[in-house]
Amino acid sequence: MALHLGRPRLAARWTTDPLLRAAALLRLGEPEEALQALEDQPDSARRSVLQARALTQQGAQDCAASRTEEARRQAIHEGDSPALAACAVLRGEARLSDPRAALRALAEGLKVAELGGTSPDAHVLAVLALAQHPLGPGKAAATAQKALDLSAPRSPARVLALHALNRPDEAHREAQAGELHPSWWACLPTRPSSGR
Repeated sequence: MALHLGRPRLAARWTTDPLLRAAALLRLGEPEEALQALEDQPDSARRSVLQARALTQQGAQDCAASRTEEARRQAIHEGDSPALAACAVLRGEARLSDPRAALRALAEGLKVAELGGTSPDAHVLAVLALAQHPLGPGKAAATAQKALDLSAPRSPARVLALHALNRPDEAHREAQAGELHPSWWACLPTRPSSGR
């Protein structure tokens, strides 16, 4: 609950679940500690995708990409929709310099929701909006607004959605309130009006 409410430090301190602790530590930008928390856990899609995010935060892009693909295979095998959506986010972020490649990577995250009859993942939508922007700002804004509406308070998805809507000051306040490390929006394309 603490993590869902955007309180990662509390979540990291209180939880007894190593996967949840790793997720909280990653929000705080502590990838080494997150990897340690995951060390003795059984191999699974969720463990792999958290490891991939940690490697991304460490700047080990090749290792992160390899781990993401492994997590994706595991998520498909395990039928783990949230893990598959998280893989789509990582794959989409890594391809934002080529918007069409990013869209293809993110499509899998949308398909998961469609097949499961659920709302799309807010983080998938937020990265999708960033990928859509160079191809059609109007469509990107609509996607970003949907991501914002579906996102949890002080979450990475909300911060990215606000950036996609060109509301950097609000994004900064959400990030600060949620104790989010800047690595969560490192994927943002460089724009003259980025506000940083």
